[in-house]
Amino acid sequence: MSKTKVFFDTHVLLYLLSADTRKANQAEQTIAQGGIISAQVLNEFCSVASRKLKRPYAEIRDVLITLRRLVSVEPLTEATHNSGMTLAERYGFCFYDSLIVAAAFWLDARCFILRI
Repeated sequence: MSKTKVFFDTHVLLYLLSADTRKANQAEQTIAQGGIISAQVLNEFCSVASRKLKRPYAEIRDVLITLRRLVSVEPLTEATHNSGMTLAERYGFCFYDSLIVAAAFWLDARCFILRI
């Protein structure tokens, strides 16, 4: 039996920057096991880390360098976009969340959302 592919939601990555060491440690342990993210997750991470968390881009870049060693980053495709629109319309999801779920679907991966 093949190992389940795990696709990380943006929140999992953002927990790495949490002042709550329990959350940060849990995220680090989870991500260290490997997985998949999409370019959309990278985009959301950069946006939230810089705008809401007020982190400097140098720090964000350092985190992303480490992340890219641990997870594979998949591009957004037209198929992902179209599926994301369908999910948003059908289930009322936020469009950007729908892109993440669609990317996990196209990669045949479980979407992992860490709530601590």
